Amino acid sequence: MSDDPFREARQRLERGDYGQVLRSLEPLVASYPPASPDGAQLQLLMATAWMGQGNTVRAMACCRQVKRCSDATLRAQARDLLEVLEAPALERPRHWSLTLPDLGEAEPVAGRLQQLASRRRRQRRPPPPPPPPVGPTRPPLGFAAVALALLLLTVLLGGCGAVHAELTFHSPGRLQVGERLVRDPAAVATPWEQALLEALRQAGLRPTAPERPGVDHLVGPVLPAGAALQQLGETITEAGRLAGLDLPAPRLQWEERNWLVGVRQHLVIGVDLRRADPLPGADFSLDLSPLAPAAVRLATPRSAVPLAVDRGVRWPLQLGADNRLDVHCWRWNPLGLGALAIGVALLLALLLARLRQQLGFGLPQLPA
Repeated sequence: MSDDPFREARQRLERGDYGQVLRSLEPLVASYPPASPDGAQLQLLMATAWMGQGNTVRAMACCRQVKRCSDATLRAQARDLLEVLEAPALERPRHWSLTLPDLGEAEPVAGRLQQLASRRRRQRRPPPPPPPPVGPTRPPLGFAAVALALLLLTVLLGGCGAVHAELTFHSPGRLQVGERLVRDPAAVATPWEQALLEALRQAGLRPTAPERPGVDHLVGPVLPAGAALQQLGETITEAGRLAGLDLPAPRLQWEERNWLVGVRQHLVIGVDLRRADPLPGADFSLDLSPLAPAAVRLATPRSAVPLAVDRGVRWPLQLGADNRLDVHCWRWNPLGLGALAIGVALLLALLLARLRQQLGFGLPQLPA
């Protein structure tokens, strides 16, 4: 086996075969985490290939993942490359270029030469003065920076990816975990999204019927609350690991009390994303359904918003912050509510019979 697992990709990169480089490296993303030296080299090779194809946003995402690598040299290379990609647009001075006239409006060259020759034969005139000097010719760095900024703006406005974790409440003590990945229908899934989908399948989540192009929806089985919350925490940790982030374990607390007429549930979720750098265009959230908005007692740093379709709420997560959610809700028991209603009706009937006896009417009698 060769000492360099990416030798073939480097040779293709030198030949300019950027598409073949990406196709050969994307399947290896899950095997080489960005925090390792080999994974960092893989991300740098993919960033160079994305730059060759003009996809600056994905090249920047690859460079950011290398920032968590233990090798200082590779981190320095990723930081230098990221500074080049994030360089601001420069204004091009007007004296750097010349404005040429429209050739369609210019006179034919042969006719122009004949007119000049006839004029010189009729009258000798002094030669015209030389044209005004122009500025020195330099490489069009300003134009390249402007084009790069326009390309970045186009990609960001063309569609942003979103990852929505789902937590569905079933019968008391039973929860179901799901994941929904949304992207531009015309875009191809990134290596991180492909690796995350594979990790979710290995965790027991199964894809559902396709809803629309650009949406991948996976759901897990209905599990006891403790097992479902453990599965949710593992998916969040795995998503951070695939992105090259060493995130703390999510804080998940579940409390449930049965009061016969209903079950009182208390859920606390804490996701510390202070080590994750903000990523423009990224959208991460947790959907809880069915759940009334009034059940959310605390949601920081971003508030939960209601979902009309699933009768639930969506809690957006913020990168670079410590996110916390506190939920209190009741799950009513129809059998317990019916027993309570029967008991209240029986008590009311006894009170009315007691009042009738005190008024002197005696106990109710059957008709003769």
